[in-house]
Amino acid sequence: QVQLVESGGGLVQAGGSRRLSCAASGRTFSMYAMAWFRQAPGKEREFVAAINWSGSTTRYADSVKGRFTISRDNAKNTVYLQMNSLKPEDTAVYYCAVEVVAGIMYNYWGQGTQVTVSS
Repeated sequence: QVQLVESGGGLVQAGGSRRLSCAASGRTFSMYAMAWFRQAPGKEREFVAAINWSGSTTRYADSVKGRFTISRDNAKNTVYLQMNSLKPEDTAVYYCAVEVVAGIMYNYWGQGTQVTVSS
């Protein structure tokens, strides 16, 4: 069992930066690939980024590539999402999850953290 708690959301101006954190419980965190998703009002949840267990491999949605960076610190049981050059369309609730099967199965969702980008 893994529990995930996101933090770091808030209000930011367009062009600004924000770093989200996802703290995980459990000693097996370093075994899991992790992912970030987001859901904007009235839209479906969408994939943002993922990172493998060691941090050596990352994947990004085209919409955030070059602006967002996913990373992890296994010693702290935490995965991060550094968001730069934020746009109003990045406004959403951001969730982290364990990636069980890349692109297919995700588990142990956190409660989400709201990011609002003002224009």
